[in-house]
Amino acid sequence: MAQPSGVSATPPSFISANLQRVSSIHCIHSVPSAHPPQCLTPICLSPCSRQVALQFPDELLADAVQVAGGLEAATGAEMFVLGDTTYGSCCVDEVAAEHVGAEAVLHYGPACLSPCRKLPVLHIFGQQPLDVERCAEAFRELYPEQQSRVVVLSDVVYAHAMGELEQQLRPEYPNIIFSRLVWGDPPGPAVPGEERKFGRQFLVEAAGGLQDYAMFYVGAEGLALTSFMLTWNRCPFSSFNPTTGCGRRETLNVNRALMRRLYLVEHARDASVVGILVGTLGVAGYLAVLQHLRELLARAGKRSYTLAVGKPNPAKLANFPEVDVFVLVACAQNSLLDSSDFYRPVVTPYELELACNPAREWTGNYLTDFRDLLPGACAHVELPPAVPAEEAVPDVSLISGKMRAAHLCDPPSSQLPPSAALACRDQTRALAEISPAASFLESRSWRGLEQQLGQTPVSKAVQGRRGIAIAYEDEGCEQR
Repeated sequence: MAQPSGVSATPPSFISANLQRVSSIHCIHSVPSAHPPQCLTPICLSPCSRQVALQFPDELLADAVQVAGGLEAATGAEMFVLGDTTYGSCCVDEVAAEHVGAEAVLHYGPACLSPCRKLPVLHIFGQQPLDVERCAEAFRELYPEQQSRVVVLSDVVYAHAMGELEQQLRPEYPNIIFSRLVWGDPPGPAVPGEERKFGRQFLVEAAGGLQDYAMFYVGAEGLALTSFMLTWNRCPFSSFNPTTGCGRRETLNVNRALMRRLYLVEHARDASVVGILVGTLGVAGYLAVLQHLRELLARAGKRSYTLAVGKPNPAKLANFPEVDVFVLVACAQNSLLDSSDFYRPVVTPYELELACNPAREWTGNYLTDFRDLLPGACAHVELPPAVPAEEAVPDVSLISGKMRAAHLCDPPSSQLPPSAALACRDQTRALAEISPAASFLESRSWRGLEQQLGQTPVSKAVQGRRGIAIAYEDEGCEQR
């Protein structure tokens, strides 16, 4: 069992409260209720499950050893602590769990509730304190009209208190709707009026649909609220922050945020080289959407490179100056990356489809879940047939003012692409792979560290260069 440093004497209340619940780990199973207290468990472990991975966010790692020790003593199973997630802590890190041969994952803390591919998962959200009386009072101040149509959403750490809040507000507001947490794909076709996004599910009964409702969010400001507001951008939002005890009408200019995202779509239309950033290895369907994006870019006449860099940051992506725009394949909450500090724009799969698929038009509905774009999904749009270059309608870039191609090419042939061609490398008839990307990197003056064992003379340590590889701080002085 891995033991991170900084073990505290007493675990958080929500972890200790779950020790009894998880003590019979060989038979964990339950059906999520309308307001699950703290666990969401589409999981059933066999009695022979002897290896379980415990995934903690950074702020709870100090208590991981004590929790893992208690679970091992109660169950006899071997516990492995996942100390550093590859991507966002809200996603289940199946790759790290498979490295230790885990048969199930216990995920602690906030979660995006994206469905996983292989392993069964038990979500333990925790119970952050919520002043239900103050929250109900703030709701009444924001919605004095008792016939208001309102959908109540909450962060997962406050889901335990939604039942009590509903008991206070339901008698006064007959048209109020409380969402419930769900996990995984629906067992059957959606019911008319049913909304199922971001791990939340609720049924809209108004004739006008969801646009006749307002949204009330219980939780702090963050990526979850931003994703909700962009997705349901036709609904007015208000929120209650349990930390400050204040309710407010959200003043985020959704139209301005959408204009910013559409500006990035124009950048994607102008791009010739696109880097596909793998931002998750655990969300179901990520391999299918990677292949879908590669085919889309090939039909649009753009070169694409798939990059796995872990958690993206400006320094990492600055090492790829040839890439014009990046597309991030991540869960619904982490896909909206603010790329204002990056050297190149970072878009979502949906925005790339808007840029490259002529059949997809902007309808006002913004999609953050990449699984909605796959064949058979609710928002899938087939690619139109190829158009000859002489018949294509010219298009003008709204950013550079230059002409650009906006038509699709013929699908790539089944033969090996040039990047996978084989050639004779030397007189011994050894085969080598010819790659345009590798050829370009070969022409660079700096290609990384080379060992050159026994060829480098020993010298005293000196202060090295500072900065990033594409622009060291002292490069300008050397040129003068």
